[in-house]
Amino acid sequence: MKNTTSKPSEINEPTRNSALPFNKQNYILMLVGLGLIFLGFFIMTQDKEEFGFGFLGITLGPAIAFIGFIFEFYAIFKKKK
Repeated sequence: MKNTTSKPSEINEPTRNSALPFNKQNYILMLVGLGLIFLGFFIMTQDKEEFGFGFLGITLGPAIAFIGFIFEFYAIFKKKK
């Protein structure tokens, strides 16, 4: 009968060269996207029209926040080189 037990040091030994899921460029792009999202929400709060129904509250702020969310998806799905 063949011995199927392995050495204790081979079981569940973590790899020492395991990399982070993202590289430095991904994290920088994520911070830029987060900054765009905050900028969009900040622009929405600066609208002086009643209930935020001006250009800043309805058009510019949401567009910049949306671009920030799209940028976040790009930063997450960007492959390492």
